Amino acid sequence: MSSDKYIERTYRKYMRAPDLVSFQVKVQESDLYILAKKDLRKEAEKLLIFYRRQIEDYILKDPVFKLTLTPYKPKDNAPEIVKEMSFWSEKAGVGPMASVAGAIAEYIGKELLNYSDEIIVENGGDIFISTKRERKVAIFAGESPWSNKIGVLIPPGTTFGVCTSSGTVGPSLSFGVADAVMIVSPSAIFSDALATTLGNMIKTDKDIEVALEFAQRFPEVIQVVIVYGKHLGVWGNLKLIRL
Repeated sequence: MSSDKYIERTYRKYMRAPDLVSFQVKVQESDLYILAKKDLRKEAEKLLIFYRRQIEDYILKDPVFKLTLTPYKPKDNAPEIVKEMSFWSEKAGVGPMASVAGAIAEYIGKELLNYSDEIIVENGGDIFISTKRERKVAIFAGESPWSNKIGVLIPPGTTFGVCTSSGTVGPSLSFGVADAVMIVSPSAIFSDALATTLGNMIKTDKDIEVALEFAQRFPEVIQVVIVYGKHLGVWGNLKLIRL
């Protein structure tokens, strides 16, 4: 965690979509920035409370779910969001809470598609996006010279999880020092978990190639972007753009 300004999510000033309505929803430490065809603040807040409660209640029954940094097997009666977090984080080789921000964004985003045919839910740098139009997603990478200078182009008619992990920005736990590791896949839960895994791998610029090769093992991965200081590692099918 480099500075309090990052916790304040100043990067949101760069999030613009003139054709969509933007609003913020906060419940305890969850802070979502949502774009939709109309203001769905009330619906989003109810969903956020609902899914937070499911996760919190499950943690009361089994605190290991929150504490473990390794793959976790959920109980048979666990809520679906807990099972999906466990499944995708196991695939990435990390604990389930490494995917919690992506899970909240995805579950709320999918529910809000019942009210708006385009939805973008951002949760601490982890994004669920379902778009009819081409969208640009910038990469915020703290003090790196690449920060907010590059991004990826999201094609129209797609639904993706675009998640970013950092060892230098924000409060999330990382054992690496990358300024940003962005993963794009069809699942925000998997993108979040795998971004954490790759972020943990980056200790020097030599690790960028190793992390890119690791990401290529997963057929779900559509795009990887790794930012470490002035160094940049890129692999995938999406178009990288200068901003």
